[in-house]
Amino acid sequence: MINRPNLEQSSRLALLGAATIFEAQGQFGSIDAAVAAVDPSMRLVGPALTVGCGPSDNLMLHAVLEHAQPGDVIVADARGYLGAGAWGDVLTVAAQKMGVAGLILDGAIRDATDIIALGFPVFARGLSIRGTTKTYRGTIGEPVQIGGVRVHTGDIVVGDRDGLVVIPAEQLSRSLELAEARAVKEEQFRQAIAAGATTVELLGLRSIVDELRPAPAVSASAHSQIAR
Repeated sequence: MINRPNLEQSSRLALLGAATIFEAQGQFGSIDAAVAAVDPSMRLVGPALTVGCGPSDNLMLHAVLEHAQPGDVIVADARGYLGAGAWGDVLTVAAQKMGVAGLILDGAIRDATDIIALGFPVFARGLSIRGTTKTYRGTIGEPVQIGGVRVHTGDIVVGDRDGLVVIPAEQLSRSLELAEARAVKEEQFRQAIAAGATTVELLGLRSIVDELRPAPAVSASAHSQIAR
């Protein structure tokens, strides 16, 4: 059984950017930037439902929809294979029918234009027009390795234009609190900058920056002499 965030937690997460969450939880959980949104405007938040697929095979992506619940994000390890599109418009329509919140695929998709038009959040490593087989018996609900991060079913994934971040299920409440506190601090920084403060002052970098004085400018005559 997946431990899903409650509606209040999900709503709070949706207001936070992936980068803010990543920084707030100690620069932990960022998935390889090569696994990116098919369209920059796509955003997703939800508990992971993990699936292990074979390269060039999408049997398990069809099978996992039998287990998905509304709000789940399918997180699929297709071994980073880019030689075939394991997900397309038909699977997208099926996932939307089930109420799936999005897909993260360490592999390739196809029918990208149709997927974007359908408004279904998809993060993938690449695109391929080639089709797949449907024979590989993989896993559902077992941990997967996606873009350098181990993801368990029930972990929370957040994705936007900046990238993807994973929040371990047991750390959700703490990570959410830390991310909201960081968001408040960043807003205070913006207000202080508008009032005349500098980022050097706000970040306590004065002593370091003062040691980095630029070299004196070289006059035109000196340049001429050097050239000779």
